[in-house]
Amino acid sequence: MAGTVFHVTAQAICPHAGQVMTISSNTRVFVSGQAVATIADQFMVAGCAFMVGSKPQPCLKVQWLQPALRVTVMGQPAILQTSTGLCLSAEQIPQGPPTVIVTQLRATAT
Repeated sequence: MAGTVFHVTAQAICPHAGQVMTISSNTRVFVSGQAVATIADQFMVAGCAFMVGSKPQPCLKVQWLQPALRVTVMGQPAILQTSTGLCLSAEQIPQGPPTVIVTQLRATAT
């Protein structure tokens, strides 16, 4: 599905409103002056306050499951606003999908 290209300063949140931060190794491809995020990058979650009973179970990272099909950056599929992902706890327990809130509007891909 077509969507705008996700970059390192784009805003995304976990299902519990924790902020997703992108750590990218991309040094070559930029949109709006920011490095394009790829499936090979790390997507860490900060500020997730989810609890199961009295046990903290915060989202710690995002694993993208469906990146761009036709656009690659340095050999890795790009992440799009419409990409499907899953937030995971420290124990690798699925917590739900992330939500992309803000991204650049100029470059789209499929």
